Formats: sequence, C-alpha cells, structure tokens
Amino acid sequence: MPVKITKKFSFESAHYLPLFPEGHKCKRLHGHSFKLEVNLIGEINEQGVVLDFGDIKKIVSPFVNKLDHYCINEIGLAEQDPLLSNPTSENLAKWFYLQLKPLLPLLENIRIQETCTSSCTYSPN
Repeated sequence: MPVKITKKFSFESAHYLPLFPEGHKCKRLHGHSFKLEVNLIGEINEQGVVLDFGDIKKIVSPFVNKLDHYCINEIGLAEQDPLLSNPTSENLAKWFYLQLKPLLPLLENIRIQETCTSSCTYSPN
C-alpha cells in the first residue's frame, strides 16, 4: 500500500509579476516568506521508509538555496527561464516539480505557499 511523505522547506525571495496589469500591487517588486512542500508517494522499503528525509533534503536544498534571498525574476531573466521570469506561485510550483522529478522519481506534487492564506499545488496528473 503506497504511503505519502512530505518534506517542508522555506525560503525568502523577492519577485514581481510582469504580466499583471499596470497598477496591480503584484506587478511591483515585493517579497514573500515562501513555504515549499515536496510530496512523494511510494511503497515502504526494507528500511521501513519511502525515502530517507535526509536524502530528500540533500536533493531539494540546492534548488531552494538558488532562490533564497534573491529576486527570482533576475534568475529567470539570466537563465532565460520563462517560469522564473514570471514567478507566480503556480509557475514556482511547476518549476520545482520539473527540476525535482528527474531526481525524485516518487515525487507526486509540489505545494507552494506564498502567504498564510494563499497557496497552490502542482501535480501534472
């Protein structure tokens, strides 16, 4: 029977949403204390776990550190990455999923929380 596990991360980043209409508050540079949830699903292995939480942390941390205390748009523009150039919560969740899925085959979905009342979950299925 499959078991779902979750590893949580947080990072502080600035961003702006260039495709929003003029005058919209999110079009201006602002910051968030983002919360990231990495959700995996799989069978319990012979060690009694789906995947060691420490191993998940080793894989995910470089991607979190890439965004932590940076303006995400600047990274997106430098790397010509359309998801990071317009870093909505939805695009951030998709970006994390696309980066992590090859490294975490059991990845089910990504949840990004940008405020205490606003979040999204990206799952390709």
